[in-house]
Amino acid sequence: MARKSASPVADDDFDAVAEPRASSRSYEESPLDARILALDDDDESPFLRGQKRVPVRRGVVPRKAADRIKLLLVALLVVGVLGFVGVTLYRYGTQSWRFRVDSSDDLEIFGAHNVTRSQVLDVLGADIDRNIFFVPLEDQKKQLEAIPWVESATVMRFLPNRLRIELHERVPVAFVVVHGRIALIDAHGVIMDMPPGSQSSFSFPVIVGMSDSEPLSTRAARMKIYNDLARQLDSTGANYSHDLSEVDVSDPDDVKVLVADPKGAVLVHLGSGNFLQRYQLYMAHGQEWRTQFSRLDSIDLRYDGQVIVNPDAAAARAKELAALPGMTPAATSAPAPQAPTTRTPKTRKAKKH
Repeated sequence: MARKSASPVADDDFDAVAEPRASSRSYEESPLDARILALDDDDESPFLRGQKRVPVRRGVVPRKAADRIKLLLVALLVVGVLGFVGVTLYRYGTQSWRFRVDSSDDLEIFGAHNVTRSQVLDVLGADIDRNIFFVPLEDQKKQLEAIPWVESATVMRFLPNRLRIELHERVPVAFVVVHGRIALIDAHGVIMDMPPGSQSSFSFPVIVGMSDSEPLSTRAARMKIYNDLARQLDSTGANYSHDLSEVDVSDPDDVKVLVADPKGAVLVHLGSGNFLQRYQLYMAHGQEWRTQFSRLDSIDLRYDGQVIVNPDAAAARAKELAALPGMTPAATSAPAPQAPTTRTPKTRKAKKH
């Protein structure tokens, strides 16, 4: 007798249950086939289809442009703050009483020995009661260097209201006669007046034949000759330049020096070079020449191996003869009396035996 099932299953339900199992089994067996099947199944594969995009609301300005605008605004803000601070400081510096030069006590002068304070105040006096930032330093420097004694000058600001002036004065090397008065001259030909009330004492020879009306270039060229003369005479340490009372550098081919001597000053012609050797020749034989000649006024040492005694006296005698009345041009053109000459002694070499 056949047994009947207690829970018969309908065919439709069986197919519905069996179908998923078959689908699951096939997926495990072939994943590629399962994916292909899933593409056709709208209900079982919702994530494999493209969904409808959600619209995003965009701004009017792009993001990169917005970042640049922000940076520009920050930069403008910084520049504005700095500009405001700068304007404030400028107004404070130019209008505040703290930066005003009140009196001459606010002027500090250094390096002035022969330049008086009044000479400096004549230049900087206009800056008193002026804002220190408005003092024209370069112009004041040029005006200070226009003072003959000042070789170079420096003008500096020291806050809040002081000016510092540093002077480098010229160094005189000789006296010079200008318009009948004695002045000083430096190695570059700049003529300086004697400093008023100076405690310094100067001991220099007097340079004749120099005038302040000459251009500075002419005086500088002549002082170059004088500097060479003094350097050579003092090169051995004997300081022969201290024996000179006058130096005439008007003729570069014939430098003349007046040597102070207890028995009488002597004018020595040294030519255009070899000053030391020629002067040493005079020092070695000067007293000998005095014994040979009754009067020794001048000596010409320009010619090697030959000494001319009293050449200036002979030339002066010729001028006197030419100035006498009744002298005809032919007579005045006659040769002038020759000055006595002497040969310089030469050292003899010892013979070898």
